[in-house]
Amino acid sequence: MTSHQGSNGGDRQPVFDLKAAGFTLPTIRLLDPDMRRVAAELGARVEKAPDFFRNTPIVIDLSALPEGGAGVEFPSLVGLLRGFGMIPFGVRGGGKSLQAAAEAMDLAILGEREMRGARPERPLELPDPTVQLAKLAPEPVAQEPNAAQGTNFTMITRPIRSGQRVYASAGDLCVIAPVSAGAELMAEGNIHVYGSLRGRALAGMRGNREARIFCQDLRAELVSIAGHYRVSENIPVELRGIPVQVFLDQKILRIEKL
Repeated sequence: MTSHQGSNGGDRQPVFDLKAAGFTLPTIRLLDPDMRRVAAELGARVEKAPDFFRNTPIVIDLSALPEGGAGVEFPSLVGLLRGFGMIPFGVRGGGKSLQAAAEAMDLAILGEREMRGARPERPLELPDPTVQLAKLAPEPVAQEPNAAQGTNFTMITRPIRSGQRVYASAGDLCVIAPVSAGAELMAEGNIHVYGSLRGRALAGMRGNREARIFCQDLRAELVSIAGHYRVSENIPVELRGIPVQVFLDQKILRIEKL
């Protein structure tokens, strides 16, 4: 007598396997929660080998920070890492308050079980950048004579080229020129671009959820508000190449026509 499988699909081949894999991920170990210092030092390292960090998943290690010390500005940190091309996906170490703040940014909490089997940590070795340094080193755009700075406002009047990075602290950033692919705009307030935005724009860098991005021609690689981001593949085609605003609605990043 022939045995028949039930209607639950038990006779079919599985469509996936779940396995435990052992692999090592790059880790950024925070020694100081000052995001301005982190941005400066991380930017200097990324400039040496930008391709090395692009689309690299990374773990944030909080173990060196004191339990009752100053909190980490996770929206700013996640935005920074994303802006530099990395993919932050989890944290390890830190007290309960730090881990709760990380979870609010949809970061995984990695414990002993997740890290078991990992190889001993060693300093990350970057490829020799000597041949490329002259081409990749960005110019200090925000400090040039035609960049007007005020207490709460920074204005750039020249094009921002690939590899250049502009950071506007304690206020808004306005660019009256095109922004090339590979360029990065970062501001603690709003970002205004009166031209094509082809690079990355990160507003609300210190967790300001009210910040917005306004641009005349959206073609960005990444847009972010307070660490909540959207990459180019997830920007609808109908919103590309037209004036838009980018803002947070609760925890959802929205892009709307102006």
